[in-house]
Amino acid sequence: MKNELAQRLVRGLKDAGVDFVSYLPETRLSQIVPLIRDDPAMELIPASSEQEAVTIAVGATLGGKQGAVYMENTGVYVSSYSLLVTGKQLGVPILLVIGYLGGVPDQRNSFLYATIGKHTVPVLEGLGIEYQIIEDGQKLENKIRDAVKAANAQRAPYALLFAGEFSE
Repeated sequence: MKNELAQRLVRGLKDAGVDFVSYLPETRLSQIVPLIRDDPAMELIPASSEQEAVTIAVGATLGGKQGAVYMENTGVYVSSYSLLVTGKQLGVPILLVIGYLGGVPDQRNSFLYATIGKHTVPVLEGLGIEYQIIEDGQKLENKIRDAVKAANAQRAPYALLFAGEFSE
């Protein structure tokens, strides 16, 4: 991902009110980590698994923060129980910022992630989590803001799957 897109992504998160991000690093969007870490208005918490990252973000959201989780799409599988129980059943709105590996728009698509990419959207749909696939920077900040609004209005997680220009 180009540095300009990383800066816009982080600015979009901030403009949407996101002030807390838990994460398990991945490669497609990793340029956002130092930008969030170095921003005094945002809190960045590393986790040892995506399930833990979801639980941490939910706790921060319940404590008054606007929480987000940054992970790759394999983390949707790992965190599905927490997403279902804390996000859907208990109604805690968090934003999922997901590197969409193996999906058709993934510029570095490889056979290692093809099966994972193929099943990511059906898993999100099965969990009842709304999502949007973002392939370029066109209206990026608006899409992030709208996703956070949707999560809060629906009191549920909302996923942004980043591919295309974000996976170069």
